[in-house]
Amino acid sequence: MTQKQLKDSTAYLQSKGFDKPEIGIVLGTGLGKLADQIENPIIAHYNHIPFFPLATVEFHSGKLIYGTLEGKKVVVMQGRFHLYEGYDFIDITYPIRVMHQLGIKTLFISNAAGAINLDFNKGDLMLIEDHINLQGGSPLAFKGVSKYGERFTDMAEPYDPSMRKKLLEIAKNENIVLRQGVYASVVGPQLETKAEYRMLKIIGADAVGMSTVPEVIVANHLNLPIVAVSVLTDECDPDSLEPLDVQEIIDTAAKAEPKMVKLFKELIKQI
Repeated sequence: MTQKQLKDSTAYLQSKGFDKPEIGIVLGTGLGKLADQIENPIIAHYNHIPFFPLATVEFHSGKLIYGTLEGKKVVVMQGRFHLYEGYDFIDITYPIRVMHQLGIKTLFISNAAGAINLDFNKGDLMLIEDHINLQGGSPLAFKGVSKYGERFTDMAEPYDPSMRKKLLEIAKNENIVLRQGVYASVVGPQLETKAEYRMLKIIGADAVGMSTVPEVIVANHLNLPIVAVSVLTDECDPDSLEPLDVQEIIDTAAKAEPKMVKLFKELIKQI
């Protein structure tokens, strides 16, 4: 990644009409429907954007969508990148840096995750309060990172407290169950063993997934306030663990998605 590459990616999107978006949104596995509600959408496929990685997972569609949502200019990432696809941390987080270059001031993130906390139920939403990085690396661990921001980025509050508070209030007003907890990010793509689920519970995780943390680290590096919500697609009880089909995860995410869309849209109205 170079400054010139970022400029070229940004210039291409600006030439397509991506004009000073205020909010960036990353949509996770099975969570693409928010994009359907964007007014006057302009679409840029990843394979047309200079220096952009390509989405290789079949259920990630691979496009940036610009338009208006609840009166605000947004840019939505429909399809994200993962370590398990063979990308490195720079690739995974490159779109966050491009959205920042375009002008976003706030970042919304969603993902599908497994519930480690057995007080949480399949289909619930979880507001991420904090995270545990188990991916074995950092998107800031490269030469010259200080040209892009503070190398030793503070992570005391990686998820914006004021937006978290607003989202909890919105959930209460809308009668939506919104759990709160710690998200652990692993490499994948294999799902966890019983012993791994037990370990995750011991170290303080409430949910586990394979994304989000690299993007959050880079957003903090860029001083972007973040709010992130997990859709809990399965219950990870090591004492009664059953084989899980990925299609089940996608189907559960799709059923819970309208609640997440409602929360995000209401929060967009308020900021």
